[in-house]
Order: sequence, then C-alpha cells, then structure tokens
Amino acid sequence: MTKTAPSRHPDAPWLVVVLAAVCTGLHIWDLPAAIPFIRAELSVTLLQAGALLGVTQAAGMLAGLVVALLAELIGERRCLLAGLALVSLGSAWGAASQSVPSLMVSRMIEGSGSLLVVVTGPGLIRRSTPQHRINTAIGWWGAFTGIATFAGLTASALILQAAPWRLLWWVMTALTMAPVPLVLACVPRDQPRSAAGAVTAARRVGVTVRSLKPWVAGLIFACYTIQWMTVVGFLPTMYSGSGLTGIWPGMLSAVVGAIGAIGAVGAIGTAPLLQRGVPARALLIGGFAAMAATSLLTFAIHWASLPAGLIFEVACVSAFSLLGGAIPATLFRIAVDLAPPAGSAPATIGLMQQIFNAGSVTGPAIAAWLATRTGGWQSTWWMTCTFAALGSLLSLYPGGSRLGVAFGTRGQVITGGATAGHAEEMSKIF
Repeated sequence: MTKTAPSRHPDAPWLVVVLAAVCTGLHIWDLPAAIPFIRAELSVTLLQAGALLGVTQAAGMLAGLVVALLAELIGERRCLLAGLALVSLGSAWGAASQSVPSLMVSRMIEGSGSLLVVVTGPGLIRRSTPQHRINTAIGWWGAFTGIATFAGLTASALILQAAPWRLLWWVMTALTMAPVPLVLACVPRDQPRSAAGAVTAARRVGVTVRSLKPWVAGLIFACYTIQWMTVVGFLPTMYSGSGLTGIWPGMLSAVVGAIGAIGAVGAIGTAPLLQRGVPARALLIGGFAAMAATSLLTFAIHWASLPAGLIFEVACVSAFSLLGGAIPATLFRIAVDLAPPAGSAPATIGLMQQIFNAGSVTGPAIAAWLATRTGGWQSTWWMTCTFAALGSLLSLYPGGSRLGVAFGTRGQVITGGATAGHAEEMSKIF
C-alpha cells in the first residue's frame, strides 16, 4: 500500500507538484530577457543565443524514455525531488559560468532536472488526487508552462534592471529548492520496488513505445512548441533590435507570456469541452490556424513604419500566444490517458517529451538562422505557418477508436480496451 504523508487538504499533493513544475519552468524563461546582457558579457552570437534557448530542452529530446524507466524503477516522488535538486545545481553552475560552453552545460543540467519533474508530475497527480478533482488538477498541470513563462519573464525583466544576470540565476536557484520540504510533507511516498520490478518496468515501457498514439500526439505537440518557444523566447531580442531599451523589451515579452498563461489556463476548461463532445481535432486545428494567421500578421507586416505600430504588433503576438494555448491544453489533458493496456503513463509522457522537445530545441535555431540569412525577423512566419500546417494535418489522423480515450458522463476516463459500446463516445474525441 502506498503511504501518504499527512495532509490536511486533499488538493495539497497536486498543488505541490504543480508548484514544483512552475519553479523548474522558471529556468527556461529567465534567459530571454538576459540574452542581451549575456551576449555583451560573453560575446555570444545570435546563433549561440538560439542554441542557449533550445539546449534546456535537449535532455527531454534525448532522454525522455530513460527518465520514464527510472521513474518506474525508483519511484516518481524520488524522481521529482532529484529533478528539483538538478535544476538548482544547473542554475548555480550557470551563475558561476565564465564561457559559452560552460553556460551551455549548465542549461543542459537544468533541462535534465526539469525533465525529471515534467515526466513524473502527471503520474504523481493521478495517484494522489481524488477522482472528482482529477480534471481540475490535470488542467492546472497543463497551465504550469504559461504560469512559469509569465513569472519568469516578469521577474527577470525587473531584476535585470537593478542587478546583474548572475544574481538572477542565484535567485532562481533558491526558488527551485523551496518546494522540496512541501514535496516531502504532502506528496505520497513511492511504493517499494523489487528486483523483479525492473523487468516489468522495462516491459511496460516497451509496450508504450510500440503504441502509435504517443508518437502522433508528440509530433502534434512538437509543431506547437517549435513555434511558441521561438517567438516568445526571442521577443526581448526582437524588441531590443527595434530600438526599445531599458525595462520595456522584457516587460512587453512578459505581457505576451501573461496572455499565454491565460491561454494555458484554458486547459482547466478543456476537459469539460471534450466531455461534452467537442472533438479534440477541432481544438487542435483551430489553435494551429490561429497561430498561423497571427504569426503572419506579426512578422509579414513592418509595423514599425505605421502609427501605433508597436501596439498592433504586441496585440498580434499576444493573440498568437493566447489562441495557440488550445493546443497544449488539449494535448496535456489527453496525454495522461494515452498509455496502452499494460503500458506506462510515465513512458507515454516521456516519449511525448522527447518528440516535442525536439521542436523546442530546433525552433529557435531555425529562426535565428532565418533571421541571419534574411537580415531580420520578418521571415519567421515562413517557419510558423509551415509547422502550423503540418500540425493541422497530423491532427486529422487519430480517430477516436485509434486514440483509445473516452470520457464518461461524470468525467471518468476509459482507456485502452474500451468495449464496442463506447465506440460512438470515443469517436467524439477526435
């Protein structure tokens, strides 16, 4: 039997897990506002800056399944605690870095720790949350990226006006260790593992990898992250290049991040929409269409030459962030239910992490290359529209019976081997 640490409120465990994820997510978004300062101090090129933005996701691209297997072997709570420790270590390393390669290594360590938290979080939430609160808990889990984006961009923009970027890194180090006592106090302990469990865990991971559903969902997610990570990650650099100085590049980017957070919190309302029969493909394709249209308006028009052009540009990129939020909202909600019978939920999340983090790694590099080749950011819409179209096409693939997920009338999830009687309900999901 799983031993649960004493908790006075049934929502405490999942709230602590979401808090831990937000704290690790801050380490992705402390960098965008700091890029101009780091470039000046360490002579970082634009291409290297793109690599710094993406390298945090490299661990997720390479080791998602390894982390999933580790979670099966040693337990999800232990992985969560190890993740928080690694992120703090990487941040401290970065604060002391004196060269670009050293800073790259620190970002990879942070990414490795973040991966441990992100892969294990959904499983911890599912086993520690009352059934009637699952939809709410998973919805807030889907919102953690947007919340971390807003908090990270805002905090970094403010701190960097009064302190060097290295102090910002030390602050983030301390913040990431803050949830550790809460995890120990509130999150259920892991079940004891046996030697035979290693074979069973490997088998469950293998079953998951052979399932097509996580692969398709991961590719759809990658088509989103390759756009969003690029646009939001480079916003402070874009605004600085347009002549904005002081606090404004960071604060305007934080506004866009806040709008994205509102879109991500839409994940809380996505589950009821799915339960009521709104097809997931409608939410996904609608999100991709909105991202394509708003990115075209953002980058294809030279707003600086127009009256109040900056206002219109911020409005367009804010709409890009807000409306695109339907995509992660939908995918996060169904991701925890995509594990096949006898499969592994952490492996499902880990596989999706590997795929969509490839987008986070390559997106900024592609955009930086396009900007370098064309002499500005106006060509960014070529990339965003291409991947929006690809994501829409992939969203057409999974039928309800292939996806194997259905929602009961009271929010119960039916996975894997659903009977023929559920076929009609399942077909409503996609």
